[in-house]
Amino acid sequence: MNSRRFQNRVTAGRLTLPAAILLSLACWVAAGWLLPGRLPQPSGWVWQAGGYLSCCLAGWLLIVLNNMFAIIRTRASAQTTVFLMLVAVCPSLHAFRAGSLAVACLLLAVLFLFRAYQRGRPAGSVFHAFAFLGLGSLALPQLTLLAPVFWIGAYNFRALSAKSFVASLLGWCLPYWFLLGHACWHGQMELFCRPFRELVRFAPLARGWQGHEWAALAYVSVLFAVSAGHCLAAGHEDKIRTRSFLHFLILLCACLLVYIVLQPALCTGLLPLLLAVLSILAGHFFVLTASRASNRFFIGALAGLFLLFIYNVWMLW
Repeated sequence: MNSRRFQNRVTAGRLTLPAAILLSLACWVAAGWLLPGRLPQPSGWVWQAGGYLSCCLAGWLLIVLNNMFAIIRTRASAQTTVFLMLVAVCPSLHAFRAGSLAVACLLLAVLFLFRAYQRGRPAGSVFHAFAFLGLGSLALPQLTLLAPVFWIGAYNFRALSAKSFVASLLGWCLPYWFLLGHACWHGQMELFCRPFRELVRFAPLARGWQGHEWAALAYVSVLFAVSAGHCLAAGHEDKIRTRSFLHFLILLCACLLVYIVLQPALCTGLLPLLLAVLSILAGHFFVLTASRASNRFFIGALAGLFLLFIYNVWMLW
């Protein structure tokens, strides 16, 4: 009987991901058509197309991540479906910007960190994880603030030692080493100093919250609370390795959520990172639950996505 619930028919359907791709593309086109000149800069069809392609890249990396570590046991594309729909209903995230590149770098950093789980020689994987974290911080300097979370994750994965800690520092410095060489060669040291200046800049009252940001953050917070609660309550059903991965993702998601609350001006840049991490937790919840309450929550979440898109378009219009 559980398999006949609407939630399970959707999450187990083979056409779910193609439908999500078409729906997200329709949201992209509708937002660009209804909100000409009203979307946050940069705007225009070229930037919109770049944003959609970067979103698809992140969705593909989510599938690769799940295929490698089997975080969601029965379906490999549920997290990508959730991510595409979450980004699609937020027109302010449609354009290609720094945060678009940072999402792919963050997912690659998580992938290599997961590879270091209880490895005999984890220094190489930790090095690559922090190298991608540093590369992403060139586009979004606040990504560096997640380094302590990755160290905590490496410690919980039994991959943190003196050697791997030094490897993490070298990995993070690698992109900046190339940036320093470029800046010195072309006499543009301001280019090298800019990420550090943006990193230490903390102005929580520089800009107030906007209506569409409040709505998106409220929806994301509810989805995170339910998904994280399920992972913590039903963790005994997963393998120990999967449970460790999910706990790391919960911590990473919570830190991103707190930082967005503290820095409203960075909501547009940090929210895609939060949505990418949250999509794994939400996909795990939607696929592996089959109760009447979860089915009702799933239907409510779908209705909330539709209302959120309408509200965001109306607020930006």
